[in-house]
Amino acid sequence: MNKVDILDDPGKRLSAASETFRRVRDGLGAVIFGQDEVIEQTLITLLAGGHGLLIGVPGLAKTKLVDTLATVMGLDSSRVQFTPDLMPSDITGSEVMEESAGGERAFRFIRGPVFTQLLMADEINRASPRTQSALLQAMQEKHVTVAGARHDLPRLFHVLATQNPLEQEGTYPLPEAQLDRFLLQIDVGYPDLEAERRMLLATTMGEENRPVKVCGPDELLDAQGLVRRIPVGEQVMEAILTLVRAARPDSDHDSGVKTQIAWGPGPRASQALMLAVRARALLDGRFAPSTDDVVALAGPVLRHRMALNFSARAEGITTAGVIERLCHDLF
Repeated sequence: MNKVDILDDPGKRLSAASETFRRVRDGLGAVIFGQDEVIEQTLITLLAGGHGLLIGVPGLAKTKLVDTLATVMGLDSSRVQFTPDLMPSDITGSEVMEESAGGERAFRFIRGPVFTQLLMADEINRASPRTQSALLQAMQEKHVTVAGARHDLPRLFHVLATQNPLEQEGTYPLPEAQLDRFLLQIDVGYPDLEAERRMLLATTMGEENRPVKVCGPDELLDAQGLVRRIPVGEQVMEAILTLVRAARPDSDHDSGVKTQIAWGPGPRASQALMLAVRARALLDGRFAPSTDDVVALAGPVLRHRMALNFSARAEGITTAGVIERLCHDLF
């Protein structure tokens, strides 16, 4: 694929999309303080057409980010608070018996909150595995099955799930198969001092900025199509394959990291990284991604797709540390 194939009018559509999502990023940054990297990774997730898992302690504006994102991008949204008693039908919908004026009875399907463009699954790990599996089908297949009937989800369908890393009592760990469906794991950290000061003033002494619509679903769909047409150079493709394969326990990479890995990322990680680096390039207004994009997104793409063995954990080694070491050795 060459650059002539990427655009009908070279540069214009890419520049227009980049400018649109720069304004989206600025609109989010005006409301969400001190989370520039989280905002960037969330936009990359949507531009790549994937789902995101936001992990952070309470009070870091994860819910507010999703609400603001829906407003700024003009997307239909819904929120589900996951609890242990949540049933699959509470997400997908259910059939109810209705009786007409003539006495005829028939079932009618009532859609659940999953039928939306942006679904926030709040504290997703508090739901039972049965409920999580219902969401898994929706995330992967873009449809749900109720009473044997298939119901397609909107063309634009994204899940942004949140998870609290501290309070694990009463939770159900997400199965590896469902974790793999999330394009990025977005770790939400504390804001820096200056950002927290601005937030404090804006939320307690002044008037908070209100999110303003910048674009709509059509612009996002167009940008998603554009992301898949951005060319990826041979060097970047090799960097993606080398990194993902080096993160497996049967790797040929001789850094010693493979002895610390219990299981590693599968081919879906390579696909996710390929899409993510393209989306990051579009967000920055570049015609093609670089190996810097691979390094920047290695953590969000890989950290939920691999696990360390017991001996590595006992030595205090972390998944983030292993990924960082791989990037340092390879690039």
